[in-house]
Amino acid sequence: MKFTLSWLKEHLETDAGLAEIIETLTKIGLEVEHVDDPSVALKDFVTAFVVEARPHPNADRLQVCLVDAGGEIPVQVVCGAPNARTGLKSVFALPGAYIPGKKITLGKGVIRGVESNGMLCSGAELGLSEDHDGILELPDSAPVGAPYAEWAGLADPVIEINLLPNRPDAMGVQGIARDLAAAGLGKFVDRNVTPVPEGARFPITVKLDFSAEDAHLAPAVALRLVRGVRNGPSPDWMQNRLKAIGLRPINALVDITNYFTFDRARPLHVFDANKVKGDLTVRRARPGEELRALDGRTYALDADMVVIADSEGVESLAGVMGGEATGCDEATTAVLIESALWDPVNIARTGRKLGINTDARYRFERGVDPAFCLPGLDHATAYVLELCGGVASAVALAGKIPQPDRRIMFPWSEVARLTGLELDASEMTAILERLGFELAGTPGNSDRILVKVPSFRPDIEGKADLVEEIVRIAGLERVSARPLPRASEHVAAPVLTQLQKRVRTAKRALAAGGLVEAVTWSFVSHQRAAIFGGGAPSLALANPIAPDLSDMRPSLLPGLIAAAQRNADRGHGDLALFEVGQIFPGDGEADQRMAAGAIRRGTAKPAGAGRHWSEPAGEVDSFDAKADVMGLLAALGAPTSGLQIVSGGPAWLHPGRSATLQFGPRNTIGAFGEIHPRVLEQLNAEGPLVGFELVLNDIPAPKSRPTKAKPKLELSEFMPVLRDFAFLVDRTVQAADIVKAAQAGERALVSEVGVFDVYEGKGIPEGKKSVAISVTLQPREKTLTEAEIDAVAAKIIAEVSRKTGASLRG
Repeated sequence: MKFTLSWLKEHLETDAGLAEIIETLTKIGLEVEHVDDPSVALKDFVTAFVVEARPHPNADRLQVCLVDAGGEIPVQVVCGAPNARTGLKSVFALPGAYIPGKKITLGKGVIRGVESNGMLCSGAELGLSEDHDGILELPDSAPVGAPYAEWAGLADPVIEINLLPNRPDAMGVQGIARDLAAAGLGKFVDRNVTPVPEGARFPITVKLDFSAEDAHLAPAVALRLVRGVRNGPSPDWMQNRLKAIGLRPINALVDITNYFTFDRARPLHVFDANKVKGDLTVRRARPGEELRALDGRTYALDADMVVIADSEGVESLAGVMGGEATGCDEATTAVLIESALWDPVNIARTGRKLGINTDARYRFERGVDPAFCLPGLDHATAYVLELCGGVASAVALAGKIPQPDRRIMFPWSEVARLTGLELDASEMTAILERLGFELAGTPGNSDRILVKVPSFRPDIEGKADLVEEIVRIAGLERVSARPLPRASEHVAAPVLTQLQKRVRTAKRALAAGGLVEAVTWSFVSHQRAAIFGGGAPSLALANPIAPDLSDMRPSLLPGLIAAAQRNADRGHGDLALFEVGQIFPGDGEADQRMAAGAIRRGTAKPAGAGRHWSEPAGEVDSFDAKADVMGLLAALGAPTSGLQIVSGGPAWLHPGRSATLQFGPRNTIGAFGEIHPRVLEQLNAEGPLVGFELVLNDIPAPKSRPTKAKPKLELSEFMPVLRDFAFLVDRTVQAADIVKAAQAGERALVSEVGVFDVYEGKGIPEGKKSVAISVTLQPREKTLTEAEIDAVAAKIIAEVSRKTGASLRG
């Protein structure tokens, strides 16, 4: 939001200087981002009078001028401008001045043998225009020696503030002035709108064509016809203000609407009445309709958009942009002025879908003051009559102006309770009243007040909002720092939940494993959500911030894959990323889950990424993802003794290079493996790419221990014994089942079991496979005899056979 200092002072009577105004704006929450003071750049330029201009003795196109710049004696200047002449008043700079148009500092010089001690300046050299043809010509009334910026009205600083979306009242200069006055910086000038006398009946019928459930799309549309207007340039003061904030003046009728958008946060629109055909209807757009808008582009409309149409079709995209066919130009002699109320969500959705950003959309999608709808129309009509002449008709109102009546029972003690700031009730009363709130006492209770919220403050919903208003105006610097009270004299008990601890531990463990943390959007496109098991209508956003961020994410991996591909596209293909964040498999209360996910790409193995002379570069595989997830489970203290790793995983993983992690068939906690090539193709990503995702909520809690002491270290004196077994089993049998059965064969002696070979092919029956395991026996009391070893081996073979149907391979 931009405005000039003089514009602000139309609504604020104050003696405060620019620095104090800037400081106060930031203190009350209207953060100043930038201040552009033209007088600083033009401080070295003065108005001057050319006493004499004679031809240069050594150059045909140069003149030697004696210039009176308000000093004791005239200054000699060599000038090449064709319009330099005796008796001319122009703008002059002495040596040492910085010339903004040329980005140089002026010095004394000798031009073709003649000394020059300054410069007569053009508009381009001052940075005010593109005119290089000659020096500026000032009227005879210009005082000699006066600072040019002040005389020309250019010493008007432009202030730009950063607005929060919940402050639609501050999107107009009047609202900003109200806040400054409430902060004690002056007196608020509330310019009452004088109603325009009722003229002839409005000759055009205006109707709202909506069903009952769509009535909120256009609560009210007000129009007035002004005949006999003369549409020329707007006044200089209006043009200067619009140009100062970056708008291009067009003509008086259009400039008035733009001016009101910034002055009162009231967007308006004007139609050339002679170009409107028949009656007007406010309705939903129809499929196939198009609008050639004022920006010269043609937009395809759909039924989600609200339009204003005449008998020949759409003439305006409601609240966003008008149509070119009914635009006002210098030939306009009759104008329709529109002041309407539109649904903020619908305006935002329409503008985003069409990619249109206008000042009107910016305000309508944040909410405008409904009570100012008709007064705003009156005020604009008065300006049209004053600047363009004409005769106004009566107002045609379709719909009904909403009458918001929000009242809050507010205890004064709430300010101290929430902020610790002790203020007198009289000071708090004055602040709220200066901000436009209406206060009424409550009988028999001096601590409570009934506060009526003004219609231009839709952001005020409860007591905490009123506390915020009081404190920001009173000054946050008045809130004194106080230590938090201690619950007791002892060390406070831990307050983090198990899930919170897991989140922190997971981030540390994954970062320690060489992965880089990423923070991606919680929203993904519908296509990506569907690929990863989401995409349900209940998880689609009602008002997405972008078309490709339309659904709540069912998994962390879509965002991580997209981030990895963006890095690869910029030359960083060997990348390992992780994220710990929320996923949304459903819309139920318990469906918001906390997950940890990671991906590895290219050669980004746990041992390090990239190529090295000492060994061939290897690409990531599913065992790298397994190492990451198993390391994370260990760091989290998960009871991995009961963990089952089952071959295969979700559809987005490669079916032969993935596995599911579960504690029993009913508690699946995650999966790991290689991303399916078909999924990578759908996501426009390149592999190889492996990863995992773990739902932290579903990991069983570690068993509680009575003590934090480590268990006793037991080191056996006896040599371990290794025995290998090769079993013939059905292809469907999991190797993990064989390992578990072998461990159960003799738990007192079996210390380790590992798979070292899996074979299918020649010599193996169809539908079978050979799984070879190595079993380590660790005696603790004595050295095992051969007979005892054979007995243990027989138990292992029997247990594996009983549980998996395996037979010892001959």
